[in-house]
Amino acid sequence: MNAMTGHDDFEAMYTRYLDACNAHDVSAMLGFYAPGITVNDVVMPPEAVAAQFPPLFTAFPDWRWDIRQVWTGPDTIALHFTVSGTHRGTFLDVPATGRTVSVAEFTVYRIQEGMFSAVWDLMDTGALLDQIRRPA
Repeated sequence: MNAMTGHDDFEAMYTRYLDACNAHDVSAMLGFYAPGITVNDVVMPPEAVAAQFPPLFTAFPDWRWDIRQVWTGPDTIALHFTVSGTHRGTFLDVPATGRTVSVAEFTVYRIQEGMFSAVWDLMDTGALLDQIRRPA
């Protein structure tokens, strides 16, 4: 049974998580991932989920998520974001360009016992790469 019961609880939890994300506080982010979390249908240890973020934060030191839309269900929260940052380090083999990027991201989280037990995420990585690869 999920101890969190509704829209306000899920939004409050997610606000705490997003604050940690936008502060690039990976250790705080780790506290939101349930043991055996699935990410895009792949079971991962929470530490492996958290380990995905430092390379992104190195490539984009000012990376941030801004919520555009939020939807909740009985055990889910779904979000539409604008994500943005300045390309200051290598990202997917593209050396730093100094360009500012902004793309869409959609994420759905399943929440069980106050933690994320599953995540489905889709960011427009193609648009991001187009923005950092375009000729000067």
